Amino acid sequence: QFRSIFKEFPYFNYAQSKALDDLLYTDRNFVVCAPTGSGKTVMFELAITRLLMEAPLPWLNIKVVYMAPIKALCSQRFDDWKKKFEPIGLSCKELTGDTVMDDLFEIHHAHIIITTPEKWDSMTRRWRDNSIVQLVRLFLIDEVHVIKDESRGATLEVVVSRMKTIQSALWRLPENHGTIPPLRFIAVSATIPNAEDIAEWLSDSKMPAVCLKIDEDQRPVKLRKIVLGFPCSNNQTEFKFDLTLNYKIASIIQTYSEQKPALVFCATRKGVQQAASVLAKDAKFLLSIEQKERLQRHANSLKDSKLRDLLMYGVAYHHAGMEISDRKIIEGAFTVGDLPVLFTTSTLAVGVNLPAHLVVIKSTMHYVGGVFQEYSETDILQMIGRAGRPQFDTTATAVIMTRWSTREKYIQMLNGAEIIESSLHRHLVEHLNAEIVLRTVTDVAVALEWIRSTFLYIRALKNPTHYGFSSGLDKIGIEAKLQELCLKNLNELSSFDLIRMDEANNFKPTESGRLMAWYYIAFDTVKQFFTIKGTETLNELITMISNCTEFLDVKLRTNEKKILNSLNKDKDKITIRFPVEGKIKTREMKINCLIQAQLGCIPVQDFTLTQDTGRIFRNGLRVTRWLCDFLASRKNNYSALLNALILAKCFRCKLWENSLHVSKQLEKIGVSLSNAMVNAGLTSFKKIEDTNARELELILNRHPPFGNQIKESVFHLPKYELDIEQLPKYSDTLAEILVTIKLTNYEQLQTKRTATDFHYVTLVIGDADNQVIFNQKIMDSVLLKTGNLMKKIDVKRALKSEDISINLISSDYVGLDIQQAFTAFYLTPKPVGSKVVTNPKLKAESSLDEYYGSPQSLPVATVDTGGRSQQEITYKKYGNRECNHRCKNKDVCGHDCCKTGVPPKSDINGDSKFSLYLADLRSRNSISSVPPVKRLKMQMLNQRQNVDLNQFVFTPKPLLPALPR
Repeated sequence: QFRSIFKEFPYFNYAQSKALDDLLYTDRNFVVCAPTGSGKTVMFELAITRLLMEAPLPWLNIKVVYMAPIKALCSQRFDDWKKKFEPIGLSCKELTGDTVMDDLFEIHHAHIIITTPEKWDSMTRRWRDNSIVQLVRLFLIDEVHVIKDESRGATLEVVVSRMKTIQSALWRLPENHGTIPPLRFIAVSATIPNAEDIAEWLSDSKMPAVCLKIDEDQRPVKLRKIVLGFPCSNNQTEFKFDLTLNYKIASIIQTYSEQKPALVFCATRKGVQQAASVLAKDAKFLLSIEQKERLQRHANSLKDSKLRDLLMYGVAYHHAGMEISDRKIIEGAFTVGDLPVLFTTSTLAVGVNLPAHLVVIKSTMHYVGGVFQEYSETDILQMIGRAGRPQFDTTATAVIMTRWSTREKYIQMLNGAEIIESSLHRHLVEHLNAEIVLRTVTDVAVALEWIRSTFLYIRALKNPTHYGFSSGLDKIGIEAKLQELCLKNLNELSSFDLIRMDEANNFKPTESGRLMAWYYIAFDTVKQFFTIKGTETLNELITMISNCTEFLDVKLRTNEKKILNSLNKDKDKITIRFPVEGKIKTREMKINCLIQAQLGCIPVQDFTLTQDTGRIFRNGLRVTRWLCDFLASRKNNYSALLNALILAKCFRCKLWENSLHVSKQLEKIGVSLSNAMVNAGLTSFKKIEDTNARELELILNRHPPFGNQIKESVFHLPKYELDIEQLPKYSDTLAEILVTIKLTNYEQLQTKRTATDFHYVTLVIGDADNQVIFNQKIMDSVLLKTGNLMKKIDVKRALKSEDISINLISSDYVGLDIQQAFTAFYLTPKPVGSKVVTNPKLKAESSLDEYYGSPQSLPVATVDTGGRSQQEITYKKYGNRECNHRCKNKDVCGHDCCKTGVPPKSDINGDSKFSLYLADLRSRNSISSVPPVKRLKMQMLNQRQNVDLNQFVFTPKPLLPALPR
């Protein structure tokens, strides 16, 4: 049944045959370092086959995780393995996006999980237990040399170390001896010089990992490597030097290509297009008539007109900023041999498997983070690894074009190899926090044990100076330094209240620390938002989010500035809602501009900017959702919390909260149809619902039943109402309100709903002092049971005013929110200096006057000449004492005891304060069951003077006698 897996490989090559015994007949961890094209993928498949041979049928509780550094590799592996493994009953699942809800469910039912280090790290941080991790029997790591990468290597290292730590923790439990199956690691790479260190890292306590290194001379296609140096003066910029190399490409291709496909790697996307244009003018390739016809067919399918023209010359370019359909066409043409020369960026070296007879690296500098820097050795080896097509060639050529001054360096690089080092020490703070949240690390001793499970530990012992330690240190000294590094990072976490440490150095995560790990937020981002004032506007929050570390991979390119500046400020066009001051000069300003353009439905006619916007919104959705939860855990930030909730919803909907394009949120309605609806005045869900279906089709230029479908979608959206009333429980400093959230169409939503099952609204209430009075998420599923939900909420009196703001914010839809103002009533008017200020007119749909009467109409207590109030004389007449109520006017309040008093202390059984309190409580309750407010109204009614209505009766005067005619 496994023949289908290996049908592409009629024979095993040297690397595969050497690995076969260890992979297929043992369960040992395995590291292989072999040149590109050696069949490393088959080694993964052999390991999967071994697992299937050992695991009993049916394969229910086994998981295989395949991890690759970029999404393109994952997609390639998913397409390949889906065809191979699904026929024998193994389901594959690709997890590389930013989805949240369905991941856990889908992983439960998948056998082979194909993912990136970042996604697996993010997901395993969220799981409340390790039940799924415990099912992973085989962990496959592709391109393991990425562990050296400054930004991404630490994540790969931490994920593998976490898997090792969980496995070893399970083995230590006595009840698991013999029941927990071992976790096997297989790591492969084309470019690891110190593969033994990787093998040592992946070794378990029982048996060391196997390390297999295949030399270059065992490569299936023999590779010739050539380094060419070109003069570059000191005053010549990298841009100019790169341009001069464009005119050298033609001669290199004619010299080394042997009329076979050539792949040219360039530093930037713009450089790719420029070099292709120069070559199309300089070189005339001998294309057969059939080849020209095939290229014409390919060209006719392209959307990019410039690329279409170049293709007819036998030249094309390929980069991540192109339309996906164009990329697929170019890849197909190059693979089948119709396209002689393809120019591309270095990302293709890892992302897409397009081997060529000749590979040219045009310049060894590339543009990263706004500056030119040298390619790493890993990048160089990865690019030249694309030279050679095993199915067509026996030899291949790789040419490196560099400055004359660096030619010798690259010759040495190709002969030797640079040692792979860890980068975890640069990102230790985020990963330590995540492990503390997961309870993998609980104290300093466990933290050091966790450090020992990392590649950082292996390399620090062998090369301490790289990590800032003295070269003369022994193992104990280096461990002490690593512990010191740990404590430094732990103190940083503690200083921002992300963890708490007791005197014994035991760690506990705080709510802020959990949120940081849960949402995969960088430490620098958390530090930035710790300075938040709590009064931030939408504009200020967008500016802060634009500065987040999560967007460091977004670059500002020179050719984008004109488009961005016109989006920011332009008299003749629609511009962004909050213009950025000055010209667009930085990455942060570009991010701010693109966020606002997307939210404002302003079209951006540039595919690269559209791609950047997509990346910004994927990360921005996560950051804004974290910000809502982060602010909810803090105080004195009602304004910032409300705006964060609104902004998170805006990121999800890709619309402003006050947008007229509400229809864009409906299925089958895009930007153009939404514009048509706005032009027709259909700017709210109610207007769309009230419009005739045929009229909608006329507006949208669509056939029936399109209008009915749109109306149906709107009809089954949730519709909310808010009712606020004050309850008769109030004092000088506290009032109680009853908030009722009604789902007015809950009966219609029982059978069909447009919103997802996870849709919720957030009820957030704040006062004039910027305090959050109430904040809670309410799921639609709760409201669907009875159609409403009531919340009694205590409102403390604010210093500035009695006004409060009640907001109901939808999680997923613009156009459903409700915002209301309300003024709470307290027992005494608000004092200002020596004056007494009465409450302003109450603002709410249901006025409080009908319950309490107007505050201004309350009578004032009369005082006799002896300085005593009238009620004081009354209760003394009965021999009682004054009650403990703090009513402002005891003559007109609703308590009978305020008029007649309560029995003196000597008459009450028991002298304790508690018994006095109980007696007072009993006397109040025994007087009357009529609510105090109702009694107040009744007394006020009785106190009114009797008015003789007859005095207002109209008496007609006698008519004058008629005048003679």
